[in-house]
Amino acid sequence: MAKTGTKPSVKGKVAKYLLIVVLIALAAGLWFNRAPITGYAEVSTAYAARVACSCRFVGGRSLEDCDKDKLSGMELVSLSDDAEGQSVTANFPFITSSTATYREGYGCVLERWEP
Repeated sequence: MAKTGTKPSVKGKVAKYLLIVVLIALAAGLWFNRAPITGYAEVSTAYAARVACSCRFVGGRSLEDCDKDKLSGMELVSLSDDAEGQSVTANFPFITSSTATYREGYGCVLERWEP
């Protein structure tokens, strides 16, 4: 006799509920730590934008080569440049971005942050 409708095993139910609990705990952890995470993201993008802008428009290197100058732990920060506007934007996905622009006589200057 073949079974047509089988019940989920106890292990399967426990695994499902355990996964839900872990996801809720992860979401709660991110929610309660959102201020420090946002702060670190803002500092990371500001640093990366300013350093990459100097590398690109003062040092004359390619953006791909400048990407190597990021510190460890900044792997989520991506860089893009605007050659005509002589600026570099660093982006931390879904959280923040910062732009630094080359100014003659001043070097690379970060654009004003808006909270």
